[in-house]
Amino acid sequence: MRVPLSWLREYVDLPATETGRDVQAKLISVGLEVETVEQLGDGLKGPLVVGKVLTIEELEGFKKPIRFCTVDVGRANGTGEPQEIVCGARNFAVGDKVVVVLPGAVLPGDFAIAARKTYGKTSHGMICSGDELGMGDDGSHGIIVLPPEHEVGTDAIELLQLVDEVLDIAVTPDRGYALSIRGVARETATAYGLPLRDPALLDVPQPNAFGYPVQVSDPMGCDRFTARTVTGLDPDARSPLWLTRRLQKAGMRPISLAVDITNYVMLELGQPLHAYDRSRVQGPIGVRRAEQGEKLTTLDGVTRTLDAQDLVITDDRGPIGLAGVMGGANTEIDDTEGTTTEVVVEAAHFDALSISRTARRHKLASEASKRFERGVDPQAASAAAQRTVDLLVLLAGGTADAGVTEVIAPSAPHTITIPADHPDKVAGVAYGRETVVRRLQEVGCDVYGQDELIVTVPSWRPDLTDPNDLAEEVIRLEGYENLPSTLPKPPAGRGLTDRQRLHRRIGRALAGAGYVEAPNYPFIGEHVFDQFGLTADDPNRKVVKLVNPLSDEEPALRTTLLPGLLGALRRNDGRGSHDLALFETGLVFHPREELKIAVRLPVDRRPTDEEIASLTEALPVQPRHAAVVLAGAREQAGWWGKGRPSDWADAVESARVLAREAGTELVVRGGQYGPWHPGRCAELAVVVEGVEQVIGYAGELHPGVLKTLGLPARTSAMELDLDVLESASSGVPKGPKISTFPVATQDVALVVDVAVPHAGVEAALREGAGELLESIRLFDVYENAAQLGEGKKSLAYALRFRAADRTLTVDEASAARDAAVALAGSRVGAVLRG
Repeated sequence: MRVPLSWLREYVDLPATETGRDVQAKLISVGLEVETVEQLGDGLKGPLVVGKVLTIEELEGFKKPIRFCTVDVGRANGTGEPQEIVCGARNFAVGDKVVVVLPGAVLPGDFAIAARKTYGKTSHGMICSGDELGMGDDGSHGIIVLPPEHEVGTDAIELLQLVDEVLDIAVTPDRGYALSIRGVARETATAYGLPLRDPALLDVPQPNAFGYPVQVSDPMGCDRFTARTVTGLDPDARSPLWLTRRLQKAGMRPISLAVDITNYVMLELGQPLHAYDRSRVQGPIGVRRAEQGEKLTTLDGVTRTLDAQDLVITDDRGPIGLAGVMGGANTEIDDTEGTTTEVVVEAAHFDALSISRTARRHKLASEASKRFERGVDPQAASAAAQRTVDLLVLLAGGTADAGVTEVIAPSAPHTITIPADHPDKVAGVAYGRETVVRRLQEVGCDVYGQDELIVTVPSWRPDLTDPNDLAEEVIRLEGYENLPSTLPKPPAGRGLTDRQRLHRRIGRALAGAGYVEAPNYPFIGEHVFDQFGLTADDPNRKVVKLVNPLSDEEPALRTTLLPGLLGALRRNDGRGSHDLALFETGLVFHPREELKIAVRLPVDRRPTDEEIASLTEALPVQPRHAAVVLAGAREQAGWWGKGRPSDWADAVESARVLAREAGTELVVRGGQYGPWHPGRCAELAVVVEGVEQVIGYAGELHPGVLKTLGLPARTSAMELDLDVLESASSGVPKGPKISTFPVATQDVALVVDVAVPHAGVEAALREGAGELLESIRLFDVYENAAQLGEGKKSLAYALRFRAADRTLTVDEASAARDAAVALAGSRVGAVLRG
């Protein structure tokens, strides 16, 4: 919301010395987000005056039309003689009043004006356009042609209000009242402790039976509709300078007098309005829900197919406007033809949720919808209609029709009961009842009671719904900066849960292993499952769809972390970062078999365990997953060595890192699933309460998936379920015990069938070696048909033995090794090599 300081001063008697920066600081102190203060006319220096075009000579022989003009500027040039000016614009004629800048002046942007020779003539100044004066978009993009009543030689800086300060306020969704000069003026008056001249306090005639007929079929969608009629309008009347300048400063483009007036009143009072050409409206005006598939051509020239939930304005032909969003073209006031002499003014109050959904559904955000969806003062509709009628009568020579139509759905004022000391408890500051009552009254509330206050909320504050909202109003007006800085005192014994601790340990471990965390949005499109090659009955295809997604292309919650991570990898690779190792830990979402409706939890007490459990049962199943993706070099080449590319083994090792942090044994075996390469995919499993559960997969991605997604060759990935991994854990991993006794190392090389996995051999060796085995490490894999035989491979292991209470003898270490080899031989057919 752009608020000119000159307009604001009409409703609040600010000290003359107060600048825009001062007002900005005051408004920020009461909670408004004033982003910038724009200095209009900064650096502007006259003489800048009104001139009258006396003669125009067309200069020939140039690539573009050039005119040599003489302009009467009165005594502003010191001589009273006509001023000679060269100009290339063509939207003015002899006798027109224009804006002339004379030599010695400086225009915005430090553009100094001097006499100069151009096109064979000497130009003593310049005839100005709105852009050159920094006036914003006036829709003409040409020379400013002033109304004929302005005197020659008049100071144009003051006439056009070129010097001003404009506050640019970012209005949050809960403060819709601040989308008006009236609302900002109220906050300003409160901040300065000054009285407010409310522009909505107008004498409004009582409704009668002679007004334009209106039929509201949906009182829930439209609880108030005011209609007023003005006749006898001058079709040639144009918006005065003061009106167009205020619209321009507020960021709106002047269009025509009737439309400009409705926009002006909307900015002034915050009530969106619409003016219909009465001659183009057929029959009574109605308000109803649209019929599915109805058509409406809006003012932007787009023909829209309506939804059954859209609220529309109608006449006997059907829809003539999208309620609260945009009017229809078939009742538009056509300023180009100049035939509109009678208008019907609409000032209505529509349901905020309905307008918000309609604007989003049609991708049609307007100044009206922006206000309605944030909450408009329903009590201001009559005053806004009256203000519009008054301006039409004053500026367009119209006559206000005696008929006044008001359709109002009965409603009671919203009241809230609040203990007088509630703001004190919320803020930790002793405000006292007197301060609380005074601040609530400044907001516009009616307050009654002593220890228990009964507060009637003003109609322009629909965001005030419960005691905490009222407490916030007291606190912000008293000043957030005055709140004491106190540290919370948590009860003893509270801390991170085991799940949270594991989550943090895993993040640190992956970061320590060279991975970079890359959090992503939890939204996906279902087409990604086809890209991943998932089967039709895959559980991951069952998604939770959002009713109101941020993007139509990603309407569902993710069931896997890989789409987001692979998208991040693709973007980074496309921007020149080719050696990548990314990870993410986060929730995935699976729908429950039985859909339940979530209960609304109370805010005046702690929810019971049963209420929390009921809410949890209505939510999707949300396990926490961890995933990594790798591409490019895993170890960089340099003077220290060759380096190596990342491969499937790095993805598998990342899963082992997580298992070590969880303190559990991870079963790794060959597998096949979705996007992974069938020959380079490991299935990851853990044992939970004696039952083995598959928790994820790791390995190299399928070449077809890489091509479809535009990923680098040999990209690898891993994803597993952290919650199941935690359930298999024996608790927080314990630190290793340091022994003072030496280790005994025994190496064995076993020949097994190629199809025998390393994990099976290692498990047999570990079990056979017994409790003396401290660690086991595979350090070599060798295949040679000539030496080992067809279909055979050699696996070489380093076995480390140690006793906690003594130094092992060679015989003890050898016996443990032999036992390990023997069990491997009987279980997987392993034979000692050589």
